[in-house]
Amino acid sequence: MSVIPLRRDELLLCELHAHSRWSDGSLSIAGLVDLYAAAGFDVLCVTDHVVRGPGMVDGPSYGAYLADITREAARARSLYDMLVIPGLELTWDDPDPNQAAHAVAIGVERFIGLHRGLEAALDLARSSGAAIIAAHPHDWQQLDPMPGRTTRRWSHDQGLRAYAHRFELINRHQVFGWVSAAGLPVVASGDSHLPQHLETWKTLIPAARNARAVVDFLRSPRPAYLSHYSHDLARESDELEPLAVPV
Repeated sequence: MSVIPLRRDELLLCELHAHSRWSDGSLSIAGLVDLYAAAGFDVLCVTDHVVRGPGMVDGPSYGAYLADITREAARARSLYDMLVIPGLELTWDDPDPNQAAHAVAIGVERFIGLHRGLEAALDLARSSGAAIIAAHPHDWQQLDPMPGRTTRRWSHDQGLRAYAHRFELINRHQVFGWVSAAGLPVVASGDSHLPQHLETWKTLIPAARNARAVVDFLRSPRPAYLSHYSHDLARESDELEPLAVPV
């Protein structure tokens, strides 16, 4: 693992995993935009849950959901020069945590359901141009601090793992060491449901300030830069030393 000095203004500070009231977040999309813009973020990915049963974002509600993101993306770019990118969290829960897996699809602009299985949903998301991130990928030793959210399938299913472009090395403050040991491309996210999830680990990427460039970077194997969020990180343009994790 190496540390590479970079200037803050050479990187986009990203929240890659955030939820709104469209699923189980506490804020509206407008509230998320204002929160992250005030904190100095360059990129906010809105990734509300799609689940196997009713509830959360579904086929009938997806058009309104995407319209809400599109409207707020225009406002965010005009007022704050912040990118807002639509996404979904494909949420495959199971009583057996070894069969449970969540995947964040960033840059998808169509509804993707789970009625044909998680692999079919991931294949459709990938072919639609989305970047797929394995969310909070526990291994056999780990439990999630939130009951019922332990998801271990990514860690032992090589076939499923092939669908992901990147893996959360850190989700909020929880570290998934097997991801680093396996040499997989990584990110960090706040998995934002509450305003206090702002103060967690984030991803910085060297990419142009447009949605396609961000998604293309995440789909690539290029190394991302991880740092714990602070207001100094967001606002300072002096040299930083973010953590560079080799692919």
